[in-house]
Amino acid sequence: MISVANNFLRLGVLSALVGMSLGVWMGANQDFVLRPVHAHINLLGFASMMLFGLFYRAYPAAARGWLPLTHFALSVVGFLILMPSLALMLLQKPLFLPAMIASEIMLVVSMLLFVIIVFMATMKKEPTAA
Repeated sequence: MISVANNFLRLGVLSALVGMSLGVWMGANQDFVLRPVHAHINLLGFASMMLFGLFYRAYPAAARGWLPLTHFALSVVGFLILMPSLALMLLQKPLFLPAMIASEIMLVVSMLLFVIIVFMATMKKEPTAA
């Protein structure tokens, strides 16, 4: 069985490594054209993916079923398409502009699914202690 929580956490730390490495490269070369990519990798890749993973760890029942798997798939595919297409656009090579737009839509839909998952998980009545 796929562990949605663990996969989000793994993607989050890998994104942090890539985002930080890009930041170091930009600083060393004094070339900051890709700073929006750096910011998106750190915020969408690291912060969001880690928070998703931690939520699914805190609410393990929320990680079951097709909804969290769809959330994960849309998040990963959207993120992996957005980063290179955004970089190409910033480098004045908008070859993948339609893919970039599609990936942004995927990411918004993935967040909508996450909102639904969070509300479903947090609206359940918890048993009272006797």
